[in-house]
Amino acid sequence: MKLQQEVYPYLRETLKLKSQMSCNIPRQVAGCYKTLHKQKKAKWQKVQFSPSSMTFSYKRDFAISENMVKITTINGRKAYSILNYDYAKQYFDGSWKYQASKVVKHKDGDYYFHLSIEKEIPDKKITDASTSWELMLV
Repeated sequence: MKLQQEVYPYLRETLKLKSQMSCNIPRQVAGCYKTLHKQKKAKWQKVQFSPSSMTFSYKRDFAISENMVKITTINGRKAYSILNYDYAKQYFDGSWKYQASKVVKHKDGDYYFHLSIEKEIPDKKITDASTSWELMLV
């Protein structure tokens, strides 16, 4: 929370990021360092964050349907067609819960939307199951 209070005005006013992006960035950075601290990998370790990926919060800065994903960018909301596969269409039947997801630039230069979802599965002992897959943005 303290990190967000420190950097939020800079992210909004100087970099002109949208409010949700300005909240996601310090949360992601703090979460990364918290995980490193818990794993006790090192007392101090500088982490490099790639400018080729971005986390988005469902309903705040992205919306998705079977054929399209709409993402909030610095220049406003942009719609992208999804190259969807038959097996993935089941995840758009309304029974899955969408979670924070990422846009990632692959080494080939193409961007992919990594959608994270979860669903309660009543006939198994596991109460929450999660999966993710890539959707190519075209």
